[in-house]
Amino acid sequence: MSETRFLDLPGGRLAYDDTGDGPLVVCLPSMLDLRSQFRFLQPLLLDAGYRVVTVDQRGMGETSARWPEYGSTPLAHDLLALLQHLDAGPALIYGCSNGAAAAVWVAAEAPELVKGLVLAAPFVRDGKGGFAQKLTTALMRVPGLALPLYMSYYPKWEPKPPADFAEHKAELKANFKEPGRGKVIADYLSMSHAEAEARLDRVQAPTLVIMGTGDIDWPDPAAEAEWVGQRLNGEVVLLDGAGHHPHVEFPEQIANAVTAFHRSL
Repeated sequence: MSETRFLDLPGGRLAYDDTGDGPLVVCLPSMLDLRSQFRFLQPLLLDAGYRVVTVDQRGMGETSARWPEYGSTPLAHDLLALLQHLDAGPALIYGCSNGAAAAVWVAAEAPELVKGLVLAAPFVRDGKGGFAQKLTTALMRVPGLALPLYMSYYPKWEPKPPADFAEHKAELKANFKEPGRGKVIADYLSMSHAEAEARLDRVQAPTLVIMGTGDIDWPDPAAEAEWVGQRLNGEVVLLDGAGHHPHVEFPEQIANAVTAFHRSL
């Protein structure tokens, strides 16, 4: 990753990196993960001639630990402020999980800042998980259980893990143990994506939806991808066996899909 940059915002300090020249791509990782989630995709996009910005969400990585609130809509406000700060014209936004909800919010509220959306494993409405997932989520809100339960659940998001999976997981666990970050897991688990869903019909930006068929966050990942694609009049790409972080498991395929989509704009 390149040198960390910071943007001071009301309530906290946002950490990001900014590398390369060319068309701007801003990448938002999934909730409760680090911007190094893009460690494989970023160099591929740089080689393809893009300027790539990756962001640590509130409470994570090098971004401030404690904020007044967390979730999709607060992240959307951070993304809006960052795009205005970069002042580089309309950007292609790559949002994973709740990062997709933030991208939708910004595309609806500030369309002049968004050239296109790539929504990976998108949460743009509140999910309807099964009993086991709901039970796990509830237990993660219990003091003392959140971190061990989350770290035990994390591997399920990458069923085809990369060679450095253990190293990344250790880095993530160490991040949670930094001062002030202990309650971040429970804070995120109460977020809603309803504000993004309410804005879907207002989005005019071209959209690419990417979903792994092995994403355990949806009872039927393909059906959810099709629903998002239909609501946004977007193209849908399904990756066989991929989980919730497709850019980690299949970075080359994602890079090819992103560059092809950008050329089509």
